[in-house]
Amino acid sequence: MCGFLAVASKEFDLKTFDEALAKNEDRGPDMTRVFDELDVTFGFNRLAIMDLSDSGMQPFESLDCTLVCNGEIYNYPELKKNLETDYQFTSGSDCEVLIPLYRKYGIDTMIKMLDGEFAFVLYDHKSKKVYAGRDIIGIRPMFYGYTKKEGKIAFASTGKTLLDLCDEIHPFVPGHYYDGEKFVAYHESDLTPKMSTDDFKTATSKIHDLLISAVDRRLASDAPVGYLLSGGLDSSLVCSIAARLQPNTKIRTFAIGMDQNPIDLKYAREVADYLGTDHTEFIMTREDVLGALREVIYTLESWDITTIRASIGMYILCKKIHETTDLKVILTGECSDELFGYKYTDFAPSAEEFQKEAAKRMRELYMYDVLRADRCISANSLEGRVPFADREFVDYAMSVDPNLKMNHYHKGKFLLRKAFEEGEWLPKDILMREKAAFSDAVGHSMVDDLKEYAESKYSDADLEKAKDKYPYKTTFTKESLLYRDIFEEFFPGKAEWIKDYWMPNKTWAGLDSVNDPSARVLSNYGDSGK
Repeated sequence: MCGFLAVASKEFDLKTFDEALAKNEDRGPDMTRVFDELDVTFGFNRLAIMDLSDSGMQPFESLDCTLVCNGEIYNYPELKKNLETDYQFTSGSDCEVLIPLYRKYGIDTMIKMLDGEFAFVLYDHKSKKVYAGRDIIGIRPMFYGYTKKEGKIAFASTGKTLLDLCDEIHPFVPGHYYDGEKFVAYHESDLTPKMSTDDFKTATSKIHDLLISAVDRRLASDAPVGYLLSGGLDSSLVCSIAARLQPNTKIRTFAIGMDQNPIDLKYAREVADYLGTDHTEFIMTREDVLGALREVIYTLESWDITTIRASIGMYILCKKIHETTDLKVILTGECSDELFGYKYTDFAPSAEEFQKEAAKRMRELYMYDVLRADRCISANSLEGRVPFADREFVDYAMSVDPNLKMNHYHKGKFLLRKAFEEGEWLPKDILMREKAAFSDAVGHSMVDDLKEYAESKYSDADLEKAKDKYPYKTTFTKESLLYRDIFEEFFPGKAEWIKDYWMPNKTWAGLDSVNDPSARVLSNYGDSGK
C-alpha cells in the first residue's frame, strides 16, 4: 500500500507540502520522494510490493509524463507484452505500464484496459494537463480538492492529507477519471451489458472458476503475503483457494476475538486446522477497544456506526500483524456480501429489489466495507487485496439472475456456498455457517462495551441537542454521537465525505423498525450468534 499527494499549484512551500504528505506516511514507510515540477508537485510514500529495488520507486518519469499510482495492476504482464516493441521498461513495477499505455491509447482507452486496484495521478508535460483515475470499486482510496487561494486541483490518497491545503475536499468517485477539465465515468460496477440467463448450475460453475482466478491474480508479490481468517464463509474461501493454489506453501492466517466469548476464533481455528495453515490468534479486551477508538476514527475518516465497530478488531489485528511479522500483503474477504446478500437481504420483497439493493451497496462500497479494509490494513503499513472485488468476478456476479441469489433455500449466499460444495474446499459446517458480522463475531461484548461507554459520556439532553449540532445525518443514538464528535474534532465540517449511515433497507417489511446496523437486531439472526 502506498500514499501520494499531487498538487497542481505552487501555492505552498515545500515544508507545507512535506507536512501534508507525512499524513500518508503510514501507507508507505519504506521510502519517500517529493518531485517538484514546474506545474505540479508530486509526493510519494512507498510500501514496496513489486520490484523491491529503487527502480520501482515513484514518481515514474518517462515519455514526457510524471505518474504516481497506489495500485496493483493484475494484468500488467499482458499489457507489458503489448507495449514492449514501443517502450523500454526500466523496472519490474506493475504500475510502470500506465505511462506508455496512456501515450499509446489515451486516458479513456488506457483506464478501461486496466484490471486491478488503483488510484493514480498523471501529468502530461506536453499538454500541460493533469489526469487522475480510480478503480471501479474504489479499493484504493483517493480524494481531490481545490487549493485555498488559487483554487487549483489537488489529489491525495486520504482526505486528511489535503486538510491544510484545500478547503473544499471530496472523495474521488470510483469508476471515474479526471481528464484535466472534468470527471468522466468509465465504468459503473452495478451495471452490466446484459443480465445473464445462466441457470443455477452454470452460475455456480462460473462463480467457482472466476473466484479462483481472482485469488490467483492477487498472489503475485515480491513481498510476503498473509491472510485474514475470521472463520466466516468469505475469508475461509479466500484462504482455501490460496492454499490450494500454493500446495508447497504453508500460508499464514490471522484471527482476532474478544477475551469474552469470541464467536469467530473457534471457526477460524477449525478452518486453519483443516487447511494446515500457520495460524495466529490475537485477543483484545475492553481496554484495547476503547483505547483504539479515536485512532480508528482518525484512520477511517468516517463517522459511520458499523464501519467503526467492524474496524476496531480489524485495525488491532493488522497492527499486531505489522508488529510481529514481516508480512507486507494481506488478502481479505470483503465485497462478497454486497454481491450475494447480507442477513437483511433475506427480507427483499422481490428479485428486482434484491438487485437494486446489491447495486446500491456496490456503488457505496468505497464509503463502507472497502474503506474499512483499506484504512485498517494500510494504516499498519500493509497492502490489502480483495479477490471478491475482482472486475470479472463482480461483473459476472452482478449479471446473475438475482432470483438465484435470493434466500429461497433457508441459507443466505447459497449460490456461493454451492459453488464450492464439491472438492472439499472447506468443512461442511464452515461452508454452511450462518453469516455473522465481524463486529459481532469478534464477541458481542465489543459492541456492548462501546454502547456502554457512550451511555456514560452523554445524557439524553446531549442527544437531543445533537439535532441542532449536526443537521447533516443527525446522530440518533449516544454511540453515534460519540463517533460523530470524535470525527468532527479531526475533520470539522467534512461529514459529507460519507453519504449516510450504513443501515438495512428500512423500506422493506420486517426492517422498518430497525435502528441499529447490527444483524443481532434482525428477527432472522438465529444461528449467526453461535
